[in-house]
Amino acid sequence: MDEAQKLLGVIRSEASPQEWEWLEGRANAPARGLAMAFVATPRFIGKKTVQHSGAGPWHGGSLQGLVRGYWLLRIDAADPAGQVLDALFETAETNEAVALLRALPRLARPEGWLLRATDAVRSNIGPVFDAIAFDNPYPMRYFPEAAWNQLILKCIFNDKPLSRIMGLRQRANAALARSVSALADERWAAGRSLPPQAWQLVSGFPDERLLADVRRLLASERPADRHAALLVCREADYLPAKKILEQYPEPVLPAWHELES
Repeated sequence: MDEAQKLLGVIRSEASPQEWEWLEGRANAPARGLAMAFVATPRFIGKKTVQHSGAGPWHGGSLQGLVRGYWLLRIDAADPAGQVLDALFETAETNEAVALLRALPRLARPEGWLLRATDAVRSNIGPVFDAIAFDNPYPMRYFPEAAWNQLILKCIFNDKPLSRIMGLRQRANAALARSVSALADERWAAGRSLPPQAWQLVSGFPDERLLADVRRLLASERPADRHAALLVCREADYLPAKKILEQYPEPVLPAWHELES
């Protein structure tokens, strides 16, 4: 059973008779007809929350979002050249764009939509950015390093929750670590600080500059900053960092995702 059929089964179990009748009446349309159904979905499908385990990336979202995901998978199969999906991207309002971005990892050729995905990182529309950044494996799998780093830094700059970014630790890199440290300097100069979770991105790339950051964090009045500094020292394969950690025997530290901003 393919992904679209699995979604259809979930939708069948969640939809009202009227909603199902509307969907079933359009299920065999050609790609452009399916695109029209995608756009019309809010007029005929409600927003009830769907917690069904078979809902995939739409788990915990609305039935409306699930139906839109179904249409997108069907359009993708019916239009191998991607012209209809591309047209939907061009004209999408916010909720449509969110559905499109959530569907990207499930499409037959996800890497072909890289430019659409990186465009979403530059969006100033919160739900659109969040749809590509959070609980979405697409950036982790397909973004080149520069685009990945841009996404992470935008999250840090806007105090968005790093814990919802898939692959955060796996894709840490030296360029990103340097950027995090530089952003910290800017924040400190302005009397502000980074979200403590951001420091997990630098622990794999220790040097003297990182030690200076750690010492500054340890002098912070915020417990979360001090905890972040000790977590960095614990994780860094760097003798000077281990020496700092020795000054705090057996510290009981929270996990990175538990650090409060």
